[in-house]
Amino acid sequence: MGAQIAQGGQGGGRRRRRSRGAKRRMSDINVTPFVDVMLVLLIIFIVAAPMLTVGVEVDLPRTAAGALPTEQEEPLSVTVTSDGRLVVQDREVPRDELIQLLQAIAAERVDDRIFLRADGAIPYATVMEVMGALSSAGFRNLALVTDSGGPALDGSD
Repeated sequence: MGAQIAQGGQGGGRRRRRSRGAKRRMSDINVTPFVDVMLVLLIIFIVAAPMLTVGVEVDLPRTAAGALPTEQEEPLSVTVTSDGRLVVQDREVPRDELIQLLQAIAAERVDDRIFLRADGAIPYATVMEVMGALSSAGFRNLALVTDSGGPALDGSD
């Protein structure tokens, strides 16, 4: 048991060489499990996102109009189904209670925009009656919802 004296000006000395059987500790972070988990979560959200939209099955007419910009509040939508039922968000509402319900909703909302979704088989007069009810309830900013990719009036598809 003696002390070794460093030789040379580099403060070196001899380094110990490890034998082939000895294992060295790994000081790097292994990010592979993290990336795997993130990819699985991404796939789950991509698959689940379309299922989160609330609505009623309606055959919307097709137009060449583009989408509206998004907003801060959850959009309020009124749907007229093919059999003439009225649905606010996901709750069916009798015709005589529609205006009172919308007035109560308008009192609590900051945004006065409302989306009207009407089945393509509904008569124009029914859609106009619902639009009049929306206007009398205090919603002046009305957006009609359609499916994109439909025919344009200029003859182009």
